[in-house]
Amino acid sequence: MIRKKWFNLVFRRRALVILSLLVQIALFISLLVGTGIYVKNIFIFLNIISIIVCIYLINKNEKAGFKLTWIFLILLFPFFGGILYIMLNIWSNPKKIRRSLQRNISESRDAFYLSGNRLEELISMYPEFKTHAHYLQEYAGFPVYSNTRQVYFPSGESFFYNVLEELEKAQKYVFLEFFIIKEGHMLDFILKTLEKKAAAGLDIRIMYDDLGCFFTLPPDFQKRLKKKGIKSYVFNRFRPIVSSLQNNRDHRKIISIDGKVAFTGGLNLADEYINVVKRFGHWKDAAIMIEGDAAWSLTLIFLQMWNLGFKEKDDYASFFPWKENLIKGHESWGYVQPYADSPIDHENVGEHVYIQIINKAKEYVYINTPYLIVDDNLLSALTLAAKSGVDVRIITPHRWDKWIVAITSRSYYRRLIKAGVKVYEYTSGFNHGKTFVSDDKIATVGTTNLDFRSLYLHFECGVIIYASKTIMEIKEDFMRTLPKSQEITLKDCARNVFQRIIQDILRIFAPLM
Repeated sequence: MIRKKWFNLVFRRRALVILSLLVQIALFISLLVGTGIYVKNIFIFLNIISIIVCIYLINKNEKAGFKLTWIFLILLFPFFGGILYIMLNIWSNPKKIRRSLQRNISESRDAFYLSGNRLEELISMYPEFKTHAHYLQEYAGFPVYSNTRQVYFPSGESFFYNVLEELEKAQKYVFLEFFIIKEGHMLDFILKTLEKKAAAGLDIRIMYDDLGCFFTLPPDFQKRLKKKGIKSYVFNRFRPIVSSLQNNRDHRKIISIDGKVAFTGGLNLADEYINVVKRFGHWKDAAIMIEGDAAWSLTLIFLQMWNLGFKEKDDYASFFPWKENLIKGHESWGYVQPYADSPIDHENVGEHVYIQIINKAKEYVYINTPYLIVDDNLLSALTLAAKSGVDVRIITPHRWDKWIVAITSRSYYRRLIKAGVKVYEYTSGFNHGKTFVSDDKIATVGTTNLDFRSLYLHFECGVIIYASKTIMEIKEDFMRTLPKSQEITLKDCARNVFQRIIQDILRIFAPLM
């Protein structure tokens, strides 16, 4: 009975939002087509607007894929394509959130260096990493850290077990940030521990994306958390307004415990990620735990986003855990550089991390990604590396969660394979990991998929690792996954005329997927 009531409440809220959006679209269309005797003049006016928008798009500092998609839509619907772009992209101005985020970044910048600056130390020992580390620290603002132990998790089950273990050790605070949180076995165990810690006086915070949890959480979830003594913030609430801001979702996954231990990777808080629920066969994922100096960086990345939702800002330095008893590192731990990406600063950090790894590879680049919908920059980097003799391998899922994304992803296979890239599909289920590993020297684990949404529209994060023994664990996990995957050949990519047309059309709209 309670479950039925919860379902009705959720369905009512979702249905009202969707209905409101449909009404707005219907009114917009009726406004354009129902103009009576003024139709001719209105259409001339709308055509002029569309031409102006196209000129604006051509000169805008934007990805070519987005420009091409919008210009195609405007050519297809010249009477209202320009107005639609204005409604979605110009009227929905993100300046307010951009200013607030930039202020948070500026106020927290010095706090990133409370445990020291390791950039020159890294470059002196490993000059081959200079471009990677210099870009992320000096331009993007994410420092290099040493004294950080890493633990790589090749599955959701191993991640979940270790998260529960570390949560029990929390002494001051626990911060969680996720795209999807879903009621079930995984969430129940985590909330039980968090409730106990909150009762003991710890600062417990949960941040989650409203659209990501649109159908997975009850509308009173925040009230439930508050009763347990847990603070919460719903990022970018989904409102029934036609706006491009609704595209900018918080796709990050972060757990910070006392600023000393932090987790990130592909896993959300939902049962399919730990294979308690089977949605697409076996769910293959990847995550990483960092313990030591670098965990502080992910803590600050969380706080920068958290403080978007509150007038009273945190004193960032007050959360620093290493005021006494600094952790002593081991040579085999190498160096760690957590990073974050934001869609509102026009700097594609996640894409640049990936491209640099590909471009600097000498022997191999092995990639796990659930989606493979990339722009010309990444496509050129991958094909050039393969043509240059680098062993480039990519594992994608064989069983997909979104069929339209699957068809579009497979449309890229032929060009990649022709260039020498080896593409595999994980046949045991759904491969949701986001990992790059290259030359036994460098790797990254994070939340960024190889698709337009992750690379350019979402808030993302990750951890890049230099000269650490963990890199070999990431490589070994990739090699263990290969026998469970099917290599795709050019013959497998053969398409009839109908399939070719469908894929060519979908490629045009790839930036919207």
